[in-house]
Amino acid sequence: MALVNSKKMFEQAYKNGYAIGAFNVNNMEIVQGITEACKEVNAPVILQVSKGARAYANHTYLVKLVEAAVKECPEIPIVLHLDHGPDFETCKSCIDGGFTSVMIDGSHLPFEENIELTKKVVEYAHARGVTVEGELGTLAGIEDDVKVEHGAESYTKPEEVIEFVTRTGVDSLAIAIGTSHGAYKFKPEQCTRNEQGILVPPALRFDILEEVSKKLPGFPIVLHGSSSVPQEYVKMVNDNGGKMPDAIGVPEEQLRKAAGLSVCKINLDSDLRLAMTGTIRQFFNEKPDKFDPREYLKPARANIKEIVKHKLINVLGCAGKADECK
Repeated sequence: MALVNSKKMFEQAYKNGYAIGAFNVNNMEIVQGITEACKEVNAPVILQVSKGARAYANHTYLVKLVEAAVKECPEIPIVLHLDHGPDFETCKSCIDGGFTSVMIDGSHLPFEENIELTKKVVEYAHARGVTVEGELGTLAGIEDDVKVEHGAESYTKPEEVIEFVTRTGVDSLAIAIGTSHGAYKFKPEQCTRNEQGILVPPALRFDILEEVSKKLPGFPIVLHGSSSVPQEYVKMVNDNGGKMPDAIGVPEEQLRKAAGLSVCKINLDSDLRLAMTGTIRQFFNEKPDKFDPREYLKPARANIKEIVKHKLINVLGCAGKADECK
């Protein structure tokens, strides 16, 4: 099937208590690992491209990689989405260039300016059958050009969401409830240690999510910065020459809880980057005489596939849901 927008996916996800996985892509192996996992477990998926990925890999190459995935996995509904679109021009370029969904991130702007910018993107996108994600509240951490210092983030204000959604016409809303970008989501001093000595981060602000859901019944909510930062891959990186102390992510049980509420899209990108980096580091540490990219990218792709399958089945709950999202 052809690329789709997110409208039906989110309708079904909200109705049936699961979330769609949104994974950032920037090369062939990541696209293959994600979509092969989705094909095996029959799950819909959102493939995201950031401004940084477009600068790195080129818009045309990325679109063609995703189109190849559509051809190879015709059973799977796939959305091609712009992640953190910084301005109208970038959103317009992606819409005109084949994307089926875009995010306009005006969260750093004053409320009225955010509405004005988001509405402009929505009007252009909807006229072309493209869905739009907006954002209220800011997340700490770094993702490409999005950089917010810890302590400078701001939770979404539930009292603003009805006006924002009504005036802009957005199809989904990213909110801030305590997640953050990157692999270092929480500082050790924010966490407690469980009986096994593992750092446990503070709980997400489900009270904000529940209040937003009450104000916007049936409306799809999005969580950014929701990678769980699997400790087996952090260990793999560190055991093979890396230095990633205190990389702490969002507990998977909290993400599953969010997926059972109004959260219809969860962004999970750092997990895949960790899997790829850890695998490649280990490969070269164990086989220092090797130099063929095909040899070290193959196991990296395989580990991406396995971690995506785990997320689809055990965290997002969207395995087996591809047919109802078509």
